[in-house]
Amino acid sequence: MRVGLFVTCLIDLMRPEIGFSVIKLLEGAGYEVVVPPAQTCCGQPAYNSGDRKLARDLAEKTLREFEQFDYIVVPSGSCGGMIRVHYGDLFADDPQMMGRFGRLRPKVYELTDFLVNVARVTTLANASITPGEFTGPVTYHDSCSGLRELGVKAQPRALLEQAGISLVEMKDCEHCCGFGGTFAVKYGDISTAIVDEKCANISASGTGAVVLGDLGCMLNIEGRLRRQGDTTTRVLHIAQVLAGDA
Repeated sequence: MRVGLFVTCLIDLMRPEIGFSVIKLLEGAGYEVVVPPAQTCCGQPAYNSGDRKLARDLAEKTLREFEQFDYIVVPSGSCGGMIRVHYGDLFADDPQMMGRFGRLRPKVYELTDFLVNVARVTTLANASITPGEFTGPVTYHDSCSGLRELGVKAQPRALLEQAGISLVEMKDCEHCCGFGGTFAVKYGDISTAIVDEKCANISASGTGAVVLGDLGCMLNIEGRLRRQGDTTTRVLHIAQVLAGDA
């Protein structure tokens, strides 16, 4: 089975090592992984800013590049949510495009959802994945889009348990980190207040590490922690932890 990996802009530009961890996980689960070289943005920033024409152009581009695959895996709740949920809005006036999107949509999965519910990874060892020495404890931040648009909640926790990672739930783990894509730029003061609360909850967990599934949240939380003078709390994408790359 061939998996098309939608790397995401942020991973490609800011943390490409996460993409390699994702490939390791998917190949370890027995899938052929293809990364279309011309892929760019899912269109979410344009969509959130009201530029529907650009968002639709990018959505059509994504369909052209990924509809050939058996599955499309996205290591980001926000990009996965954009593709699975909001492309339908962009194509609502075009029956032909809606038909193509309707065939693609069931094949789109967030990474942990794919590993649990499609690949049926019951143990990481059985999936030819050898976790590294990192054993936690960690706390987990649920990204808004992954949680509310894709139903990603139990999946990452089940995988962390399989990896032998001790999880301590923080207070308000489902609350937003304040990033929200362009929200953090447009409403900086509000975003800062939100992420300050998130950082306080991470610190109060006493774990020294927060794991999550969306690089946008990662960059926002890590950036704020460092500006507050916290140079020790680790902020890790779940792919890095599961693949033994943390």
